[in-house]
Amino acid sequence: MRASPVNKIVEIEINEKWCKGCEICVDVCPHDVLVMENGIAKVKDLESCTACNRCELQCPDFAIVVISPKQETQPVS
Repeated sequence: MRASPVNKIVEIEINEKWCKGCEICVDVCPHDVLVMENGIAKVKDLESCTACNRCELQCPDFAIVVISPKQETQPVS
């Protein structure tokens, strides 16, 4: 699942097949962006995400990727 606001400030990708429901990502997020639903992490409030990457860095299964504009590559002219 990929979540992205209309203005594309931040995107969060969660690989539902890799998520084991440990809730570490939910616990470490300082802005309550994520929530557990049916044992899988889901994005609840993407607009509050500051791209601190705590959820991505703490996920033991590499199930979360946070993409911020500074990480996106631009085509070379």
